[in-house]
Amino acid sequence: MSRLRIVILGLVMGCVACPLHVGAAERKTITVPLSDSLTLKDCYQLALKQSEKIAIQQELLKQTQAHFIQALSGILPHVSFELTEKRQDGSGNSAFTLREVPERKFTFSQPLFSGFKEFAAMAASRAEHRQRMEEKSRAEQLLFVDVVDAFYLLHTRREDLQALETTRSTLVQRLDELGQREQLGRSRRSEVASAEAQLRRVEADLEEVRSEEITARQLLEFLTGLFHIDAITDTDFAMSALEPEDVYLAKAPARADVRAAEEAWQVARHQTAIARSQFWPTVGVDGNYYTKRAGAAADVKWDVQLDVHVPLFQGGEALGATQEAASRARQAKLLFDQTQRTATLDIRDAYVALETSLRRSTALEKALEATDTSYQLQVQDYRLNLVNNLDVLQALQTLEDLRREVIQAHADVKQRYWQLRVAIGETL
Repeated sequence: MSRLRIVILGLVMGCVACPLHVGAAERKTITVPLSDSLTLKDCYQLALKQSEKIAIQQELLKQTQAHFIQALSGILPHVSFELTEKRQDGSGNSAFTLREVPERKFTFSQPLFSGFKEFAAMAASRAEHRQRMEEKSRAEQLLFVDVVDAFYLLHTRREDLQALETTRSTLVQRLDELGQREQLGRSRRSEVASAEAQLRRVEADLEEVRSEEITARQLLEFLTGLFHIDAITDTDFAMSALEPEDVYLAKAPARADVRAAEEAWQVARHQTAIARSQFWPTVGVDGNYYTKRAGAAADVKWDVQLDVHVPLFQGGEALGATQEAASRARQAKLLFDQTQRTATLDIRDAYVALETSLRRSTALEKALEATDTSYQLQVQDYRLNLVNNLDVLQALQTLEDLRREVIQAHADVKQRYWQLRVAIGETL
């Protein structure tokens, strides 16, 4: 029970951590007919549309496009129209004695050189765009893990309910048989009481699992945005043979979060180039075309000015900015290295967990088969008065426990298989 609560709490906290108000007006609760049976893929596709975290990543992606346009504007000309109406005290024909001095003009400004700052900014925005795309991809992969956990949690609880119902039916039949034997004087009343006690315990377990099934269903509904989930079908699982660990480790550098960290490092390097451009001179051309002027300059229709600015001393501002940007680039490189090592560790952990789950599942299946045979033999021996009722009930309890363990073991194999797939950067 404690393990279930930890899983549910972890999934809910992971999903609720992102701001729920972002894009909430655009995502509506989805409903499906109660007769529909959802697969894992169906649930994942619905979760992608419902998740606020994915929507936030999409907005960040759009922001990088705006950053590129802003960087591009630094190398394009700027054109504007200006109109001024000046009134002053005076009389006469000179510009200094006119009462009204109107001026209308088109202004043009073209940067020629600014230390390659704009080109570095454009390169940084392109790298940032790739970074946001990879981050969005990784967020989708992690969302898939949440959906997998919730899907198999619900699937396991429903299979658990079926197993308990089977055990309950067996105990009911057992009670009927014992009642008949008691009437014939071949069974004691204590044997009937023992079987009834075990039946009540199974009924109590049924109520607990029903509660857990409701909680698991609500969690999956939260992730998918569905109003009610009636039936789910596990048809998406087709596990291929487990390959050597090195095959999976070789995919670590291509994982989305690793590539995102690498692009973030490239962004930081370009930011260093932008800061360094403050040491370079800037060159630009400014021009004006006048449509109306007054006074002595009335006949001057246009003018052009070349501006050259050479920084000589800025009080250490440019030096400090460059050193800070270089430090940020080194920090981004360290984060990239850490992300690579973390990806490798994730793959190794997931691989070992899947190997262990496969071995445990195989062992439990064999144990279940042997226990089922043992129970059937105990029932036959009891009818021949070779064993007592307590032995039969103990065998039935062991069979019930093993059957539920096998159900959980099968779910663990599926969950850890998908976790390994996500650890190498893959989903469905």
